[in-house]
Amino acid sequence: MVDVHHRYATVLGRRMFYREAGPQDAPAVVLLHGFPTSSFMFRHLIPLLADQYRVIAPDHMGFGLTDAPRADEFDYTFEALTDHTEKLLADLGVSRYAMYVQDYGAPIGWRLAVRNPAAVTAIITQSGNGYEAGFVDSFWEPIWAYQREPNPLTEKALREAFTLDAIRWQYVTGVPDETLVSPDTWHHDHQMISRLGNDRVQLALLLDYASNVPFYPRLHDYFRSHRPPLLAVWGQGDPVFSPAGARAFADDLPDAQIHLLEGGHFLLESALDEATELIREFLARTQRG
Repeated sequence: MVDVHHRYATVLGRRMFYREAGPQDAPAVVLLHGFPTSSFMFRHLIPLLADQYRVIAPDHMGFGLTDAPRADEFDYTFEALTDHTEKLLADLGVSRYAMYVQDYGAPIGWRLAVRNPAAVTAIITQSGNGYEAGFVDSFWEPIWAYQREPNPLTEKALREAFTLDAIRWQYVTGVPDETLVSPDTWHHDHQMISRLGNDRVQLALLLDYASNVPFYPRLHDYFRSHRPPLLAVWGQGDPVFSPAGARAFADDLPDAQIHLLEGGHFLLESALDEATELIREFLARTQRG
């Protein structure tokens, strides 16, 4: 059995929660979660990696057990979330690491990599988009409409994403056997984003997501210049980021290892064993020479 520690750190004046396991002197693997979840999404993966790696999974600002100040008290942008993640890693003495990015974790991870390319030893992306290819229009069109014109009508459409039914939909859509996905997942996430004032936090981040696509050319330059090893392990039934998002990484990283597995947006909930085998093989090759 591997001990998983549940810790807090003060970062730029805010309290951040993170899960940590594995030897302190082992190669580091940083797990960056997406919307609407937290490091909770990695609860099963962490022990499966921590026998050989120092695994760190923070909750982003506004999510999980990390501080969630009101939207008028904190600048909820992906730049700000990256600032806190970067400082947390520095405070923990993590200067080189492989990263695992999913959903919102991707634009945070991309910014970390572009800011400090030498720090990133490898990338695992699981429904962590880095190209315009992959956006599923039916999911993203209400978000794009809100970004073009934030008003009560476009905001109302987005608030549907915060409901229990919508969060459940993210978890089970594309999963061949829905009974493999524990209802604990969507109930946990719904409870956390339903805290007083968190709706405005989530709306601010959805608005700022518009900054991520213009950032992609810088990401692609980084890929071509630094050639980080990359594994894309993706749910082929993902209703948010389609398999085209996974395949696109090969445009700039021809050696990218791309695997489409049966599953949806939260692949680890239904295909943990298959995904973990690919991840461990990839890390063994890229982290230990």
